[in-house]
Amino acid sequence: HDVLCDAVDEQLMPTVARWLGAGPGQEPSHRLVPWRTDWSSQTGASQLGILHGTNHDVPAFRWYEKDTGEVMVCNRPTSAVELQRRAVARTRDGGLLTADGASRGNLFSGGAGELALVLSVSARRGPGNRSRAGYFAYFSDPANAVRTALSFVAEVGREIGQSLRARMRRQRPRVSRGGLYPLVRAFATVVERDVVVAAVVGDLLAGRTAVYADLVAYDEVAHHSGPRSRDAAKVLQRLDRSLALIEKVAEHAPRPYRIVVLSDHGQSPGETFRARYGLTLGDLVRAGCGLHVPRRAQGTRSGAEARAAVRAALRRPEGGEHHRPARHSEPIVLASGNLGLVSFPDVPHRMSREELDARHPGLLPTLANHPGIGFLLVRSEEHGGLVLGARGAQIPLDQLDADPGPLAAFGPGAADAVRRTHSFPHAPDIMVNSFHDPADGEVLAFEEQIGSHGGLGGAQTRPFLLSPLVCSPPVEEGGELVGAEQVHRVLRRWLSEAAGPQVPLAAEAEPEERAA
Repeated sequence: HDVLCDAVDEQLMPTVARWLGAGPGQEPSHRLVPWRTDWSSQTGASQLGILHGTNHDVPAFRWYEKDTGEVMVCNRPTSAVELQRRAVARTRDGGLLTADGASRGNLFSGGAGELALVLSVSARRGPGNRSRAGYFAYFSDPANAVRTALSFVAEVGREIGQSLRARMRRQRPRVSRGGLYPLVRAFATVVERDVVVAAVVGDLLAGRTAVYADLVAYDEVAHHSGPRSRDAAKVLQRLDRSLALIEKVAEHAPRPYRIVVLSDHGQSPGETFRARYGLTLGDLVRAGCGLHVPRRAQGTRSGAEARAAVRAALRRPEGGEHHRPARHSEPIVLASGNLGLVSFPDVPHRMSREELDARHPGLLPTLANHPGIGFLLVRSEEHGGLVLGARGAQIPLDQLDADPGPLAAFGPGAADAVRRTHSFPHAPDIMVNSFHDPADGEVLAFEEQIGSHGGLGGAQTRPFLLSPLVCSPPVEEGGELVGAEQVHRVLRRWLSEAAGPQVPLAAEAEPEERAA
C-alpha cells in the first residue's frame, strides 16, 4: 500500500494517479484502501483465499505434513492441485470465476473455464492441460514473438548491468543475482507480463464476465533488488503502462468493465538472516538440538513465484524440496520469507512444548533468545497455544490481547493471526517469526531475499485494494479489511452488484427487423 502511494506521489504511475484524482483538476474514479493479510503473507495463501474463499490450513509458503510425509510448496504444481481441491471441498463452491470467468497467470483457477498459465492445471497430462495455451496463442503471432524476444534480451542486459553496479558500489543489503536469475527476471518482467496482458485483452474483447490476472514482475525484482529500489520502481512504471492498455481496450469491449487492482501481499525490506549472523535458521535449529552444524552455511532457495512459472512453461520437473523426506529424527526446517517452520518427522503428531523440552532442552531457549528471532509459536499441554520470546517470555494465546508480549512490535491484528494459524491441522511443531524493527520496517528473511514476505512484520502484511467508486465501499467507514477470505467476499459482492446478464446479449435488432 505504501509503495503504491509513494509511486503515485512520485509520478511513476500516471494511470493509477489519474484514477485516484491525484493530478490538478482530476476527479477520482477509484478508491484506495489497505488490507491486512493473514500470518502467511504470500501469494499461495492470499490467492487461494481470494479466488476460492478459504485458505484454511495453509500455514506458510512451504510446510511439512506429518500425516502424508510430504512437503507442500505453494508454487509446486502438484501441491497447487491439492490445495485447490481442499479449498473446493471446504467451501463446496467452484470459486470466484465459475460464471464465464478467466484465470490468467495465477497459481489457482478460481473455477474459471478459460485458463492460461495457471499452475494448478500445469501438472495435468494430456488434453486437460491448458496452462500453456496462452504462450502458444501469443507467440503464434510473429510480431508478438519478435517484440517480446527483443524486450527479453534487453531486460537480461538491464539486470546484468544493475547487478554489476550494485556490486561495484558495495550496496548493502545485497543477495546473489547471478546464475539463471537474469533469465528468470526477464521471463517475469517481459514474457509473462506480455502473455498475461494479451490474454486479458482477448478476454475483454470476448466479453467474459470476470477476469483475474496475476502480474508478478514487481514481486520478482523486489525480492532481489529491494522493494523501494530503482530497479523495482522501473518495473512499476512498465506495469502502469499495462494498466493503461487494459483500460483503453476495455473502452471498446462489448460490455462495460470495472477494473480492480490489488496486491495479495506487500514486501518488507531487510538483509537475510544468514548475512547478519553467518548461519541459517536450519543451522540454529541443529545447534539447539545438539546436532552437527556444517562449517559453511547453505543458502535457502527463494520461493519467488516466477521460477515455478518458468518450470511449468518449459515442462521442466518440479524443483525445490524433496516431496517425501525420510522420517528420521533430525528436524525439517523450512523457510517462507521471514517465517520459519520446524517439524520433527519421526513424531506423528504436533509436538508440545513439554515434549520438545524433554527431547531437546536447549532448542526453544536457543531460538527464543536469539537476537534475530522475534517470537515462537508452540503447542502447550498446559496452555493450548503459547507464544515464546526472549528472556523467558511466554504468553498463552488467550492472554495475548491483554499482554501481547513479543507480539507488541508486530502491531494490531498479530494476535488474531497467530491464534488462527495455531488452529490449523498442519501447523508445524515450532513456528518461528524473525525479528522486526518497527522503526524502519525491516525483517530478516530466512531465504536469500532482501525484499521478503511470508510472515509478520512491516509492509508485507499491508497490501492494497484499488477499486472503482461505482463499487460499494469494501468495508464500512472506520472498518478494516482483514484476511484474503474477506477480500473474496468483497469481490463476490461486487460481482453481484454488477447485475445484468452473465454473458453479453446480442445487439438489439434494428426497427425494420423487429417490424418484419
